[in-house]
Amino acid sequence: MSELIDPFGRKIDYLRISVTDRCDFRCTYCMDEDVSFLAREQILSLEEIVFVAQTFIAMGTKRIRITGGEPLVRKNILWAIEVIANTPGLEELTITTNGSQLYKMAPALLNAGVSRINISLDTLKADRFYELTRRDKFQQVIDGIDAAAQLPFKRLKINSVILKGRNHDEVPDLAKFALTRGLDISYIEEMPLGVIHDHDRAATYMSSDDVIEAISEHYQLSPSTMTTGGPTRYYQVAGYENRIGTISPHSHNFCDTCNRVRLTAEGRLLLCLGNEHSKDLKSLLRANPNNALLLKERIIDALALKPQQHHFNLDEPPQILRFMSATGG
Repeated sequence: MSELIDPFGRKIDYLRISVTDRCDFRCTYCMDEDVSFLAREQILSLEEIVFVAQTFIAMGTKRIRITGGEPLVRKNILWAIEVIANTPGLEELTITTNGSQLYKMAPALLNAGVSRINISLDTLKADRFYELTRRDKFQQVIDGIDAAAQLPFKRLKINSVILKGRNHDEVPDLAKFALTRGLDISYIEEMPLGVIHDHDRAATYMSSDDVIEAISEHYQLSPSTMTTGGPTRYYQVAGYENRIGTISPHSHNFCDTCNRVRLTAEGRLLLCLGNEHSKDLKSLLRANPNNALLLKERIIDALALKPQQHHFNLDEPPQILRFMSATGG
């Protein structure tokens, strides 16, 4: 049995680990162009990350997701992934990536033990890709997706953040892109993390209900009971084995089934994406190297801080000032 039960009786068996706050993109909904990253000594070493991951696994964690920033820009990340993936007790190691490194790293990720990959792709137009990411790497990402799709991963999924007036007209095309390649796809409502200046989040908000309505004009959808342990609500698509999903922090709050916590790149155990409740693990790790007992005690203590739910409000200034890149997806 897991020792990780929060104050509301939810079993916490899913850990998301941000291995870096750095990214080779500057997506407009994630960060400003001029963003300051943490100094190397401020972030956890890969050895510290592996130790935390293995401690969580010993406490009953079944799934771990490696995120960033962009995790594949972290030097020697494949070593950490392989060690974590092969720790007894872990059922699944997944990774979220912007796709820029997949064209050369997909085979190594499979060999290291990665089961599933989530790949960010918000547009199928190269010029719009540049506008959204501020980087000219569209074809590199497409090549990476196609390279990964040729390999026997358990699942591959596209993640698309939909912004009204920016890329909402591509919702059906993104579905077709994923379905014809045998990929799942999740459409994500923009989360109000960090202060950005590129657009008004309330003005560009598009609800998951509107997304599903747009897709239903082209495909026959039916709600699915399938879950992968995260917040995605899936739909089966007539004629296809792969699925369409939505992540709806605004329109369909998913906190009642939350089973996850996050380890930030700087070593804070974040109990909720939409709150600042957290516990510092880095200071303990560095004052007491490899002391699993003390780490377990702090993790259990931290769970008392886990709130019942987040409260996002697009009509108010962001209450959470950290960017998504500093939190991990």
